[in-house]
Amino acid sequence: MPAITLKPGREKSILRRHPWIFSGAIERMDGKPEPGETVEILSAAGALLGRGAYSPRSQITVRMWSFDPGEEVGPALFHSRLTRAIEVRAPLLAGGDRGACRLVNAESDLLPGLIVDRYADFLVCQFLAAGVERWKPDIVKLLADLSPCRGVFERSDVEVRRKEGLALVKGVLHGDDPPALIEILENGCRYLVDVVNGQKTGFFLDQRDSRVRMAQHAKGREVLNGFAYTGGFGIAAARAGAARVVNVESSASAIDLARRNVALNGLEGESFEIVKGDVFRVMRDMVEAGRGFDLVVVDPPKYADARKHVDRAARAYKDVNLQAFKLLRPGGILFTFSCSGAIEPDLFQKIVADAALDAGRFAQILEWLTQAPDHPVALPFPEGRYLKGLVCRAG
Repeated sequence: MPAITLKPGREKSILRRHPWIFSGAIERMDGKPEPGETVEILSAAGALLGRGAYSPRSQITVRMWSFDPGEEVGPALFHSRLTRAIEVRAPLLAGGDRGACRLVNAESDLLPGLIVDRYADFLVCQFLAAGVERWKPDIVKLLADLSPCRGVFERSDVEVRRKEGLALVKGVLHGDDPPALIEILENGCRYLVDVVNGQKTGFFLDQRDSRVRMAQHAKGREVLNGFAYTGGFGIAAARAGAARVVNVESSASAIDLARRNVALNGLEGESFEIVKGDVFRVMRDMVEAGRGFDLVVVDPPKYADARKHVDRAARAYKDVNLQAFKLLRPGGILFTFSCSGAIEPDLFQKIVADAALDAGRFAQILEWLTQAPDHPVALPFPEGRYLKGLVCRAG
């Protein structure tokens, strides 16, 4: 088996069970492994530290499969890891056949680069790294056996694959084609999900618990839901008794699906409004018009997927939160989020604090939020905590 020897002192992160080895930590390579092939990892002193998947095109040259020198990498290992991941999510799917949750959360489930989401009776996968790509047929077969379904659909059409030297692909991997829309049920709300063309794997499952927390504040309030996508937060607010919900979204296809979700939940009427437009511009226009809201949700897309984009992302986050604070009535509640992994929690808090300051508002943090428990974070892998949320009360 090919082997990679680390530079002196670079074994510390592996001994702490961090799953990534960057190119700068490598002293030499023995052998000529192919992309995705399993390699042994050796300390500078020659001690075997474990085995990982080799990715020559990525700055993350190795993603660790195992830190046990005696553990072999293959179907038996994947069977064990998938079984554990699926079993701990079982309670989330126990309520019926329309449940949805994340079954596998990549590195944090010891399956680096693999995302698996379940929507009713279909699985949707993303193979984001060379290692899982190499083992794809075995993994798909195991998934179909361990989590029986009508079909397994691949959504590996994301830019991160290019960093691994992989093509962007999507399509059926097992069983039936998914229908155009799959209906799921989440905390009493019904949603139609487009797993073929929707964002991520079709829905923002990581915000499940945040939608619950927001709904607890929504009764009787006038709510602004920015970056509404297909209406997740807005529908949760309306079903919780919000007096009025205004949703802002720029994507025509997302708005069309949001309208269908509104009808599905019986929320049609003047109290539920969908505005098509750029959220930044719409919010500025609302500020100029003197509009006000009791609760504002801003859940923008990822603005920074690398540290070099942090400054640009910080400006965007500050701008949208500045407008949010200007729109909040006294005592109003802001639910604000960042899903950019490169934006650290402390930096996100500072950005939101600066936005409040510039808006001339005193604000308090009522609660920190993060991704739902089916998106766990492995303790040695803080990078797995990508979603950060603040619940703030504006004075």
